[in-house]
Amino acid sequence: MIDLQTIFPREQDIPSQINITEPLEQKHYLLDGELKHWDGAVQDVFSPVFISDNNSLKRKRLGSYPLLGEKESFEALKSAQTAYDLGRGVWPTMTVKKRIEHMTRFTKMMREQRELVVKYLMWEIGKNLKDSEKEFDRTIEYIFDTIDALKNLDRDNSKIEKKNDIFAQIRRGPLGVTLCMGPYNYPLNETFALLIPALIMGNVVIFKPAKHGVLLIHPLLNAFKECFPKGVINVIYGHGKETSMKLMEQGGIDVFSFIGSSRVANVLKKAHPKPNRLRSVLGLEAKNPAIVLQDADIDLAVSECISGSLSFNGQRCTALKVIFVHENIVEEFNKRFVAKLETLKIGMPWQEGVMITPLPEQDKPNYINELIVDAEKFGAKIINTDGGKTLESFVYPAVLYPVNDKMKVYHEEQFGPVVPIISFKDVSEPIQYMVDSNFGQQVSVFGTDSTQLAHLIDPLVNQVCRVNINCQCQRSPDVFPFNGRKDSAEGTLSVFDALRVFSIRTMVAIKDVELNKKIVTEILEERKSKFLSTDYIL
Repeated sequence: MIDLQTIFPREQDIPSQINITEPLEQKHYLLDGELKHWDGAVQDVFSPVFISDNNSLKRKRLGSYPLLGEKESFEALKSAQTAYDLGRGVWPTMTVKKRIEHMTRFTKMMREQRELVVKYLMWEIGKNLKDSEKEFDRTIEYIFDTIDALKNLDRDNSKIEKKNDIFAQIRRGPLGVTLCMGPYNYPLNETFALLIPALIMGNVVIFKPAKHGVLLIHPLLNAFKECFPKGVINVIYGHGKETSMKLMEQGGIDVFSFIGSSRVANVLKKAHPKPNRLRSVLGLEAKNPAIVLQDADIDLAVSECISGSLSFNGQRCTALKVIFVHENIVEEFNKRFVAKLETLKIGMPWQEGVMITPLPEQDKPNYINELIVDAEKFGAKIINTDGGKTLESFVYPAVLYPVNDKMKVYHEEQFGPVVPIISFKDVSEPIQYMVDSNFGQQVSVFGTDSTQLAHLIDPLVNQVCRVNINCQCQRSPDVFPFNGRKDSAEGTLSVFDALRVFSIRTMVAIKDVELNKKIVTEILEERKSKFLSTDYIL
């Protein structure tokens, strides 16, 4: 039995190097190349961590950030449009080499803020220290991988091709003003997976941080200000109805880059008055299943499914959110799964080895309880001791079995520490589940028979975009495509693909006549154009 009464710390027990002793009252936002002071309404920020004091629990207050409105949002749009200047601005016409120099300088300044950003990742969203450090470092690595990929792309495009009697140079050009909105569970890494390729391809950006993980952006504002030309990136805060919705309704957004729920994405997309002009880059929900076949290595399957379903409390779009286990091994699988779960360390994000931490969304514990009650009503049981036990923002993982299609948890993405397990007799059952699902991101298949696995791969790759053999679902490495079918994604995100999704192929063409060749030769030799160029980046 676990004792949740002692899980939250006293203020004096928090390590001084980890603690946030003074709230961050953020009074600035980035607009038109300046850090604008804000004296208006603010949003208080509270941690999922509660502080224990005299047998009472109080959520720790971390600070506040500006609640901007329609006026400031439109000012950001005007700033971005001026910087883009119909494609004639400094940034969209800048050479790739120069844009890379700006991005490299930004990355250097960003690295200087590592300790502070990691600290706020822990306190704002409850991510453990190891994973918070990993998120920061992976983001830096992603930026450098993006720079290398862009160099390769530019090298490929530095030549002039000839087909029939036409000479042409084909390059990729920016799309315009980009609205960038990332998710709260990876407020740095996945947000920057949108932001960095959009910027480096010459687009201008209006960046609205996620609903949780807002203060951690504050240490980076000055780096954005110092490293990019005026108006190229604008950072706004506030409620979506007064900011992002107004921007979409105005019609000045050319690219909508968003990671979150399909419900929110659909509302925002529909608000745009010129939908055919809008490029959407979306990472949305998933209900990734695991399929554990009869001949699977059970210990391996259990280990991967534990990590896949409960890393960061299951708050990952790539998490395993439903586990199908063959009926002949389900009893043994469940026994070992529960035993493995009970070895997981629970506690505060800064404690070494902790895997299960408090949840950042205030309504999430109630939602988890609703899923459990609903599942029990239709025949499921919590098969692990203390499953679903809750104290304030902390919920101990609940393993539900047997789950069926009458239950909400069968259909809905729980995005939290609930693990539904379903027994199957024939592998056609989990395949049909995937066919009927609104989502199609990934699947994990566990087995040892190469013939059976091969027969499964062929239909599965046409239902999802990544089939993982004997391992959990995941996004990494970032050079691999990250996308989805149906309601799970629109556009492909990876180091390589993101450069393309945030740009469009454009070309300069001439007929093969002496006058044209003379003109182009002069342009190239005298470096009169930044687009029409054969310069080669080493």
